[in-house]
Amino acid sequence: MSETKKIAVTTPTANYFVEIGTGLVAQVGARVDALLGGGLKAGRQKVFVVTSPEIWRIWGQQLTSGLPVAPTVLSVPAGEQHKRLSTIERLLEELAEGGADRDSVLIAFGGGVIGDMTGYLAATYMRGIRYVQVPTTLLAQVDSSVGGKTGVNLAAGKNLAGAFYHPLAVFADIDTLETLPAAELRAGLQESVKAGIIRDRALFDLMDAQSDAVLAGAKAALAKVVADSVQMKADVVHADEREGGLRMILNLGHTLGHAIEAATGYKTLLHGEAVAWGMLAAVAIAKRRGLVTEAEHDRMERVIKTYGPLKRFEADPAELVALTAKDKKNRSGARSFILPKGIGDAVVVKDVTVDELTYTAQRMMAMVAKEGVA
Repeated sequence: MSETKKIAVTTPTANYFVEIGTGLVAQVGARVDALLGGGLKAGRQKVFVVTSPEIWRIWGQQLTSGLPVAPTVLSVPAGEQHKRLSTIERLLEELAEGGADRDSVLIAFGGGVIGDMTGYLAATYMRGIRYVQVPTTLLAQVDSSVGGKTGVNLAAGKNLAGAFYHPLAVFADIDTLETLPAAELRAGLQESVKAGIIRDRALFDLMDAQSDAVLAGAKAALAKVVADSVQMKADVVHADEREGGLRMILNLGHTLGHAIEAATGYKTLLHGEAVAWGMLAAVAIAKRRGLVTEAEHDRMERVIKTYGPLKRFEADPAELVALTAKDKKNRSGARSFILPKGIGDAVVVKDVTVDELTYTAQRMMAMVAKEGVA
């Protein structure tokens, strides 16, 4: 196994590492056992793996080979539509039936949906048991597995039920990205583009200059992108664990992105694809407000599109605007919106008007019709 990089995540309530490298899946068992003081090898603790059938078929044998004890596998079908409280209830019952107790450990083995649900499952079972993140998609590695946000969707909106609950550790194996469909790789990379826009100009510059290598799946380039994205998020979470202020900048593109996902029933676009359209809208508002220059706007738009192609979808601009009113970042009835302020900086604003959003949504839908791919 090649050398790994460890990035510390420290908050008032948690202290853990994100480990990034290759060959990590087979090493997860030994690393988790070390974190638990040898309890797995001694037979004192049980392991439950929450995963999808697709991930388990490809990577399950490698994960199992490194575990000192045979895990109980809890299976969740792939797809955002399964990220619901009904799934959590089923998994809670399966944990109880499997004899899970407060010393048991969960392993989230999959993409962002699996990670979000496993974290919420861990937070609620017996009022909290330990869990580990083993993200297998780029989006999960660079974003959702880090920072302790867990949750599920309600009919009213995305991630409206959840908890802040940190893992014991995160193990991001770059090897797992080899089996990702190209669309999922590109969708995940949009979260790294976001990271560069809001707080890390050097990362943005790297993704601009080395887009060919990154999109080709070169492991060194991907490892650098993942590590820099995680470091940026770790710094933000350290400063604002519970999204009281600064952490909200991590949601650039997500206000309209979540509205797009809801309007299309979570079936048309991948999360990163929806966020990409939302970022294009946010960049346009920032230009209209004079927060970014025309040159900065054009460069950000170009890089976002580079990590496309962006998929076409159908939605009514008025419905998208209405759905933004249900965003969980909103406070006291005011819509919170994250806008770039140059490249490598962002600001949270609460004065984006309905007229402004409507104009931007209409502009975005015109772009979808002109440039979106089927």
